[in-house]
Amino acid sequence: MARIVGGLGTSHVPSIGAALDKGLRDTPEWKPFFDGYAPAQEWVREQRPDVAVVVFNDHFNALFLDRVPTFAVGCAPEYHPVDEGWGPRPIPPFEGAADFAWHLVDTLVDNHFDPEIIQEIKVDHGLQVPMELFWGRPVKAWPVKVVPIFVNVLQYPIPLPGRLYALGKVLGRAIESYDSDERFVVLGTGGLSHQLQGARAGFVNPEADRRFLQDIAHDPGTLAGWSREQYVETFGGEGAELIMWLVMRGALDPEVVVRHRHYFVPASMTGAGMIVMENA
Repeated sequence: MARIVGGLGTSHVPSIGAALDKGLRDTPEWKPFFDGYAPAQEWVREQRPDVAVVVFNDHFNALFLDRVPTFAVGCAPEYHPVDEGWGPRPIPPFEGAADFAWHLVDTLVDNHFDPEIIQEIKVDHGLQVPMELFWGRPVKAWPVKVVPIFVNVLQYPIPLPGRLYALGKVLGRAIESYDSDERFVVLGTGGLSHQLQGARAGFVNPEADRRFLQDIAHDPGTLAGWSREQYVETFGGEGAELIMWLVMRGALDPEVVVRHRHYFVPASMTGAGMIVMENA
């Protein structure tokens, strides 16, 4: 059967992709951030996952207010970068793991989740940036297939944190029951603290960010029990997208080992962080 080799959590700030596209990786402003991901890239090379399940939110690029699925699973054979206003980024398309995606949909429905099924869509920085942070930029093709899980964290009502944690547990069962010898890694993306509008525009909370990077590994149940309002108050309006990390954490075992952790602030008015975990 398939197995999970680890869980990755990371920010997906669009300016990260812009910095890479503009060759700013080793500038004084960006080098400390990108250097922090070097151990995680080494971990990915050592583990050689075959499939990456990426939990993220579209930022009104491929989806908009005329259709706002709470959860959606991509079952497409391929995903191309979407044009976010300045042309598609110069990266290869992502090959989809469609067979597993359909198995995941079946498992979710059997466990009382009813996701939208998407068979054709383009993906924005929410998926692009995490993939490049962990795998680097390939010349021709990504060395791993992807299964995107879209979560609505933009238009209220957004899902409860505990609901996302429960979805992660079902995802873990779907991987473990999949008839394959493939190695899976699960990515939870978004955050950390930031707010881009309103009276608290520019808000970041480094102390809470660092605490979150501890608790997501060792006390996820508490984080799953928080209200949505607690996330907004603690991490900012957009920082509430941290609830998507709970899907990744729910897919892992209760006890995990943290292999790498990194935090940097600010990255484009955002606290940015990363964690690499394996089942204990």
